[in-house]
Amino acid sequence: MNEAADQNGRMASVLQVVRSVIAPLTRTSPFRALAPIVLPPVERLLARLSGGRVQLSALLVPSLVLHSTGARTGRQRDTYLMYTPDGSGRAIVAGTTFAQERHPGWTYNLLVHPDAAITVRGRRMPVRADLIVDDTERDAAWARIESQWPGYRAYERDSGRVVRLFRLQPVADRHQASM
Repeated sequence: MNEAADQNGRMASVLQVVRSVIAPLTRTSPFRALAPIVLPPVERLLARLSGGRVQLSALLVPSLVLHSTGARTGRQRDTYLMYTPDGSGRAIVAGTTFAQERHPGWTYNLLVHPDAAITVRGRRMPVRADLIVDDTERDAAWARIESQWPGYRAYERDSGRVVRLFRLQPVADRHQASM
C-alpha cells in the first residue's frame, strides 16, 4: 500500500471514531435546541472569512451549500447542509432540522423549485432535486446516511414527522451548454 493511501485510511478511521463520539451528543436536547440557532450564523461567518472554502460541518461529514430559490419569495437562499454521496455525483440531503417538528424551509423551496445548485469544496454545480418517496428507496437512503453518521434517522423518529429526503442529481449547466 502506498503512503498516501495509508494516510487516507488512517484519516478515515479517525473521522469514524470522532463521528461515533460526537453523533450521540447531536441527539441531546441541548444540542437540538442550540444548534439551529448557533450553527447557521457560524457557518456563514466561516464562509465569509474563508471565501467559502471552510465549512464547520465539513470537518466531520461531507457538506455542501444548497443554493435554492425561495418558495414564496423567489429570492436566492443559501443553506449549509450535510450530505451523503450517492454515486455518480449524486447527493442525498435530509430535512431533519435537528429533529424539530417543522420541515426546514429549504425543503419547501426544493418542492416548489427543484432546479437548484450546490457548492461542494468550492465547486458550484447545477442540480435537480427529487423527493425520495418510495419506502424501499427511503430505507436505502437512510441506510446510506447512517453508514456515514450513525443514528441520524433518530431525528426522524424524534421529530414526529416523515423527514423529507432529496436526491440531488447533477444536470448540465444550461448557460455552459448554450455557449
